[in-house]
Amino acid sequence: MKANSLIKILLVDDRAENLFALEVILSDKHYLCVKASSGKEALKILLREQDFAVILMDVQMPIMDGFETVELIRQSEKLKHVPIIFLTANMNTPEYIFKGYQAGAVDYMIKPLSSEILKAKVAVFVDLYKKTNELIVQHEEKGKRAAELIIANKELVFQNEEKEKRSDELVIANKELAFQNDEKEKRAEELILANNELAFQNDEKEKRADELSIANKELAFQNEEKEKRADELILANKELLFQNEEKEKRAAELIIANKELLFQNEEKEKRAAELIIANKELAFQNEEKEKRAEELILANKELVFQTGEKEKRAAELAIADKELDYQNEEKERRSVANKKLEASSYSLKLASQYSLSLIEASRDPLVVISPEGKITDMNEALVNITGVLREELKDTDFLYYFTEPQKARQVYQEVFAKGSAADSPLTIRHADGKLTDVLFNGSVYKDDSGNVLGVVIVARDVTDQKRIATELNEAIVFAEMAVDIAEEAKAKAESATLTAENAVKAKQQFLSNMSHEIRTPMNAIIGFTKVLLKTELSARQKEYLLAIKLSGDALIVLINDILDLAKVDAGKMTFEQTPFKMSASISAMVHLFETKIQEKNLKLVKEYDKNIPEVLVGDPVRLHQIILNLVSNAVKFTTKGKITVSVNLLSEDEKKATIRFSVSDTGIGIPESKIGKIFENFQQASSVTSRLYGGTGLGLAIVKQLIEPQGGTISVTSKVDEGSTFSFVLSFLKTSADADLESEILELDRDIKTLKVLVVEDIVLNQLLMKTLLDDFGFERDIADNGIIAIEKLRLKAYDVILMDLQMPEMNGFEATDYIRNIMNLKIPIIALTADVTTVDLAKCKAVGMNDYIAKPVDERVLYSKIIGLVKRNSGQEIIVKEEIIKEKCIDLDYLNHRTKSHPKLMMEMIAAYLEQTPPLVSAMKQSLIDKDWDLLYASVHKMIPSFSIMGISIDFENMAKKVQEYALNQKQAEGIPNMVLQLDKICSQACTELEEEFNRIKSTNQ
Repeated sequence: MKANSLIKILLVDDRAENLFALEVILSDKHYLCVKASSGKEALKILLREQDFAVILMDVQMPIMDGFETVELIRQSEKLKHVPIIFLTANMNTPEYIFKGYQAGAVDYMIKPLSSEILKAKVAVFVDLYKKTNELIVQHEEKGKRAAELIIANKELVFQNEEKEKRSDELVIANKELAFQNDEKEKRAEELILANNELAFQNDEKEKRADELSIANKELAFQNEEKEKRADELILANKELLFQNEEKEKRAAELIIANKELLFQNEEKEKRAAELIIANKELAFQNEEKEKRAEELILANKELVFQTGEKEKRAAELAIADKELDYQNEEKERRSVANKKLEASSYSLKLASQYSLSLIEASRDPLVVISPEGKITDMNEALVNITGVLREELKDTDFLYYFTEPQKARQVYQEVFAKGSAADSPLTIRHADGKLTDVLFNGSVYKDDSGNVLGVVIVARDVTDQKRIATELNEAIVFAEMAVDIAEEAKAKAESATLTAENAVKAKQQFLSNMSHEIRTPMNAIIGFTKVLLKTELSARQKEYLLAIKLSGDALIVLINDILDLAKVDAGKMTFEQTPFKMSASISAMVHLFETKIQEKNLKLVKEYDKNIPEVLVGDPVRLHQIILNLVSNAVKFTTKGKITVSVNLLSEDEKKATIRFSVSDTGIGIPESKIGKIFENFQQASSVTSRLYGGTGLGLAIVKQLIEPQGGTISVTSKVDEGSTFSFVLSFLKTSADADLESEILELDRDIKTLKVLVVEDIVLNQLLMKTLLDDFGFERDIADNGIIAIEKLRLKAYDVILMDLQMPEMNGFEATDYIRNIMNLKIPIIALTADVTTVDLAKCKAVGMNDYIAKPVDERVLYSKIIGLVKRNSGQEIIVKEEIIKEKCIDLDYLNHRTKSHPKLMMEMIAAYLEQTPPLVSAMKQSLIDKDWDLLYASVHKMIPSFSIMGISIDFENMAKKVQEYALNQKQAEGIPNMVLQLDKICSQACTELEEEFNRIKSTNQ
């Protein structure tokens, strides 16, 4: 390399705008940037020119990617030491990073690139390149000196007279050689330092890779936990259903058991009544038997007396003869008496047999026991329940047949002591071991003198009754347990449902915040780009701005696709039923693509069926989204020819109209084998399509999920290299009502300059953009940072229209609108401004009194049309002088100047570090307060505190941050904490704005 030659840097990327951006960043009078649009072209350049200080290589390129290109470069002996830095937007896995290093890269940089870091890294390798070339030159010089020394030695042999001179020259040469060796050692030390720095960077890179791996594992673990919770919820629901079924079965069984128990109690009462009657009848029969026995004794005595008398009469035959007549009469009388006695004995016998038949017919065991405890009589039921024959039972000990003889003895003794016992529980043992639960009922029986002759016992079998009672108790217990389990499962299910709902709310809140945070800067970028493109620009400036606009439009499409898909997956996609003008809607949508279609030299054809009713009822927003996706795809994949948008009436009746919408193009077409998959998430016709045209593969999936829930259908016909036609059919209700809002796009009328507009917006960039647009319209405008300030301005001044942001601190757009409508009773038109595409709800906007809404990024013609359309319907109001709000500067860089000794480079590095780390910390602080994540709140505020003093921010805010940190530690004295967080957010945002201005000032001053 020549001393004054330019240092060559090879830039390899398949996108021209990226090469252009790299060339701009590395624009330096000492650098020569050589560009290659593919790996193949890079290899050709390297084979022709091998003297490059560093190579910046994109990873994802068509045909030959960065990994393959680097591997081929490293095979060349002359090129294997050239440092290569990979540029990529994908750092998902450690394996991906390792593959790059394995291929031969020395470093990675993540897109979008930081220009300062890129310059610094390139400068390191350029410096290393210079030092390496210097070492090569020194080695060449050393060789020359050695050659000269040999020549000097040869000349010394032949020229002795020049010996002293040559000796001096030799000394000088040696000194110069020593100097060169010293220089070589210095360069070696510098190379060691560079290698150490490179090793440190590699270590840092490995740490980042480890952190990324841990984050991925944690994410996987959270997903697994989420799936487990879902599975547990499903199981809980199934268990709850099973328990409810079991509870119903137990309730039914309980009803049956109660009926059976009632029946048994009734039977028991009947048997008890029958037993009482039988006992009374038995007692009566015993009394009659005793009377007959007494009469028989008397008769026997009388017969003995008569026999004695007969003997006397025989002895006194004479006297007997005399008395013969008398005796015959007496004999007849006795004969009658005997017949009566025999009849009485027979009746007594019949009565005894009747009593015995009653006893035998009883299903309950009945036993007669003597005072000594011996069984004297029993019925067949006792034989059956004990399994012992009558002959064996008789005269045996009555206690022997019970499982608890002592308890049976106590009951038996109670009968003798009290005369009776009722419902004493005992258990009879069968000969084969079977147990029978009985209720012991007994009473004594006595002779005519009142002496106890024994005990009559009835043992009522209550085994079934006891079993039923036990089962009933168990059923009650199980039912109570089932109720407890069901209530517990219900509580768990409610808790799991609440957790799931909170998770969904958290996800929706995250998507809402992410949408707002991403779209807010994108709104400013795209808006200001459009504004700048209208100004006088150089060719290069216009090229820069077009590249910015192209990238911004691509990013907005990507954001819309991802957030729409998230909304569909969450089941939050709702469809309005609003009257709208179909023709005006189609015209407004097609208008959005006019500029892009003209840029690609395409022809746009719009075919609209005039038979379609003027006003229909449906969801115009979702219809816009469907057609915008289809037309966007047609524009993207068409390079020549035309795009046709057709709207035709298929059928119509009294209630509805069915319409076919078609978008045709003459683009690249879709292979027949891929048509079935293009409506799936993240699917494109081929990987080449993604590389050449970009995109996420979500647009058509979202279109399908927007059409089918509305009862519509979508179809596609296509031929490769000839074009595609996407058609969908939707039905709309007919109405006689007028459309709520006109969708017609109006041309800018420079004569209308009397409108007064109040912009309520908290983001400074958006404020500036709205100022620029409204100034361009020629309107007067005031700015309010939040709803409270807007209300104060409305008290002082009248406006024609309000542009109201929805998400603002202190008082948001919904609250401010509600106050304006219901407290101030103002009818001024209000247009909502929002970057939140997941939760914007037209019904909610209308409910609080908003007239319309505009999604960010704002299209200036749409904004103009909506303002004019609303103001035309509303009367003008009186103008009052506006007041300015001037913010004081919040930073003081004296400390930073002192610490860096006013070194520009160090100051810029410190400011850049603050600008990089502060916004994420502020976002984490606000979100952690909402989520009540005290650890994250403590950590984020803790990292913010040192920066206050470094950047000269008031000590009051540092003390405020310490109070928030203390609250995060113990959650005590929460009063004022949310307000403190809002103030810290404001001051940090203001500091970032001021520091960015300071950074640019230092940079421009020291260039």
